[in-house]
Amino acid sequence: MRLDRAIDAYLRHVTVERGLSAHTTAAYRRDIAPYAQWLGERGVVEVADVTLELVTSYVAERAGADPAPAATSLARLQSSIRGLHRFLLAEQLAPTDPTLRLRPPKMPQRLPKALTIGQVEQLLDAAGPEPGEAEAADLVPLRDRALLELLYATGARVSEAVGLDVDDVTHGDVLRVRGKGGKERIIPIGSYARAAVDAYLTRARPELARRGRGTPRLFLGARGAPLSRQSAWLVIQAAAERAQLHAHVSPHTLRHSFATHLLQGGADVRVVQELLGHASVATTQIYTHVSVDSLRDIYATSHPRAR
Repeated sequence: MRLDRAIDAYLRHVTVERGLSAHTTAAYRRDIAPYAQWLGERGVVEVADVTLELVTSYVAERAGADPAPAATSLARLQSSIRGLHRFLLAEQLAPTDPTLRLRPPKMPQRLPKALTIGQVEQLLDAAGPEPGEAEAADLVPLRDRALLELLYATGARVSEAVGLDVDDVTHGDVLRVRGKGGKERIIPIGSYARAAVDAYLTRARPELARRGRGTPRLFLGARGAPLSRQSAWLVIQAAAERAQLHAHVSPHTLRHSFATHLLQGGADVRVVQELLGHASVATTQIYTHVSVDSLRDIYATSHPRAR
């Protein structure tokens, strides 16, 4: 089978059958398109002609680029290529999988950076007024406060938050989230986030919705259209600047902070896994290292014979 047709079949598979988001599918395409072009330049147009040596050479060439790509980028590249060839073998579109013996790059273990509880409170206060303090004209600040309160209270990914519909938050003290692969999970909402969302729904969203064409999305932009991931990122960046937080703050920072603060408060790691929507507890356990580091710092400063 020709390589270009095989790649088209694979991308249709990840989009339709696996239900991956357009963002994830585009990432696969960005990884695989240069790979296919590289093979074509070497006269390889049939999937049966791809060998481990060719794949290894391509990955090595990418790894040696200037500037050198990050280990995470190389890992994602290998994952994309491996996924393609695994699919082709499973669908009997290729006789073998040349990536079976492909060694993944060593990944440095980077602990996620979390804000302190005090820094989170600074960030939330900078995003917008508390529900009881908002003025009639505070449409966007009410939305921003509700968005950040929700992200920190639930640990939701920013794509999950901006993908929420109004109906998803009308179930009392729980939130219904659609995660990766379309999987749904239920997350409790704390009283602060519930109050901020309710204030936004009753005092800001109706006016924002009137400016647009009508959408069930919970979070709306100033013109009434659904809030985008990029706009949500800018909301958080602006709040971090107003709060004078010098650390890098992104939507994922609030997710990291959510998990870290739960574990520091005594939550079981498997409960945190369920709340975050991680398929494996191994993904969640990286946060336990953050808590251990915190314990180590407390011990070092508190015990008379620690140093």
